[in-house]
Amino acid sequence: MQKLPLLALGLAAGIGATAHARPLTITDVASLSRINAADVSRDGRWLVWEQRETDMAANKGRTDLWRLDLTKRGAVPEKLVAEPMVNERSPAFSPDGKWVFYTADVGGKGGIWRVAAGGGAPEQVSTQDVSGFKISPTGDKLLVWADRPVGAKSLADSKPDAASGTGSARIFDGYFIRHWDVWADGQRSQLFVLPLADGKANGDGVAIVGGLVGDTPSKPFGDGTEISWGKDGKTVYFALREAGKTEPLSTNLDIFAVPADGSSAPVNLTKANEATDTLPVVSPDGKWLAYVAMKRPTYEADRQVLMLRDLATGATKPLTEGWDRSIGSIAWSPDGKTIYVTAQDVGDEPVFAAAVSTGKVTRLTGAGSAGSVIATPKGYVFTLNSLTAPADFYLGGKGKLARLTAINKGKLADIDWPAVDHFSFKGANGDTVWAYSVKPAGVADGAKVPMAFLVHGGPQGSFGNSWSYRWNPAVWAGAGYGAVMVDFHGSTGYGQAFTDAINRNWGGWPLDDLKAGFAAATARYSWLDGDNACAAGGSYGGYMMNWIAGNWPDRFKCIVTHDGVFDARAMAYETEELWFDEWEHGGPYFQVPEDYEKWNPVNHVAAWKTPMLVIHGEKDYRIPYTQGIAVFTAAQRRGIESRLVYFPDENHWVLKPRNSIQWYDEVLGWMDKYTKK
Repeated sequence: MQKLPLLALGLAAGIGATAHARPLTITDVASLSRINAADVSRDGRWLVWEQRETDMAANKGRTDLWRLDLTKRGAVPEKLVAEPMVNERSPAFSPDGKWVFYTADVGGKGGIWRVAAGGGAPEQVSTQDVSGFKISPTGDKLLVWADRPVGAKSLADSKPDAASGTGSARIFDGYFIRHWDVWADGQRSQLFVLPLADGKANGDGVAIVGGLVGDTPSKPFGDGTEISWGKDGKTVYFALREAGKTEPLSTNLDIFAVPADGSSAPVNLTKANEATDTLPVVSPDGKWLAYVAMKRPTYEADRQVLMLRDLATGATKPLTEGWDRSIGSIAWSPDGKTIYVTAQDVGDEPVFAAAVSTGKVTRLTGAGSAGSVIATPKGYVFTLNSLTAPADFYLGGKGKLARLTAINKGKLADIDWPAVDHFSFKGANGDTVWAYSVKPAGVADGAKVPMAFLVHGGPQGSFGNSWSYRWNPAVWAGAGYGAVMVDFHGSTGYGQAFTDAINRNWGGWPLDDLKAGFAAATARYSWLDGDNACAAGGSYGGYMMNWIAGNWPDRFKCIVTHDGVFDARAMAYETEELWFDEWEHGGPYFQVPEDYEKWNPVNHVAAWKTPMLVIHGEKDYRIPYTQGIAVFTAAQRRGIESRLVYFPDENHWVLKPRNSIQWYDEVLGWMDKYTKK
């Protein structure tokens, strides 16, 4: 399929540089406004969304609600709710479109509020501390999810205080003792239904998950897309992975149906599939349930196929089985004839239309990465971003696309944006491999710039055409580096076989691709100085940095390794989601130690010689910080120039604004030291 041009939507630079242009910096990125959760009124008039602004002094973001009148040409966004020191989040319209419901952390609790769609004074709907909500289509019930003790009967059941006179020890008798960045505390995200009348949700609600033990939405990244109301407001559909004794070994999310009044136990609709089933969405006529399903248990990056279930008969059919892409999101059109989906596709993540009657998939948007798709009476609203533009809202329909917002126009008006090129080359196994180059603005003819060779994490991921607030190639370009990012074997958006190719092959074909991509980039771009390059990567990319240190030790002037695996044996026993490591290496370590040791960086320390910057967060329970300490210790014992940057308040990602700035200061300072002498 032909890729639509980036400029077709005014995305590249998006705003245009001025005569006093300057390069992008991490301070610019950390200060940008960010759009998040959004909704559109049923009549298609109002778009509302959550927008984050950076409070640098407090070292965190603050969120308000904004709105835009979609019926007025040239309408300008305006604030809907913006109480000082309060974070308003997750706006959702009432079924009649008159009210916008949202959560707000007034008094440190996540209560639910509402405001008239046309503006006015906020009204409190519920004082209960909850994480999120969905209003029933009939408008008379409120479904909420909240962390409560296992077996809670209502929202009134709360975590008991620590027993008087006991010590501070955490005590466990089974595994999954911690997840992502939190320790297990006996609570789960559970569903409760409250009656809703005249803008008030009364009582403590009724628990509807029955005897199930698990989190819905799932943790750590699940959200309201894993939960759906039935059209008549009498049934709730939700995704949940039952805990039991196999939770850290399982990816088996199932979709359950349960009466909204809790009168009977949930029924597992996808029990026959032991892999992931999630993202349930009921059709506008209430007859169909759309969702995505994987086929292979314990594999988080298997292809997600769009499924349809006849709610009357229980018959299911795979709608996109013949399309070799993985569905990322689902939105029904109002007439029920089309399902809008997103999926990664050769560097981009466009919006596609899947015909319900035939399963035919048609690409609707051009270059860049789309998200937050919301169907409207006249088409669909979505967000779009790229390597050179943070997200804004767009409107699609009848073959046309229109930009709705320019959220950061003022903040980015004088940026001189880098030039982005998408190229391919022959990689491992003779396969076509794709990569991006990002050229700093203003490079004179014949001049060369040092290279930042950036390696993505996952490992099943992509360094594609998308904006990032963590690893942003445009910031490297702004600092004078030519960035190169290779989507090696294992990357997503190139077909499932390409994604699968990294399994039990971590240091093989991916490294071959990186070597071939480095050679292809330096041959293609005369402005790249391949003899003056540093490599950097996080997560699996951090693993690859540790692997490169011992298996490609003469190529780079320096290495930056962030939250990377160093000792595969220790990782196998220290990480929390065991299914990940065991899938990637063919089983638990004690069964197949040779598969782990084959690609284990710790076995190649004797060959290390490249200066290394090591970064790790203490709250990283996915790849524990002891892995980073071990990398630093190994480099120090080898007498290699090295530095450890340790964040006690960050997890697998660096998220706090000032920490992000410090991260880039350390990384760019380290690279400058070896490439800009």
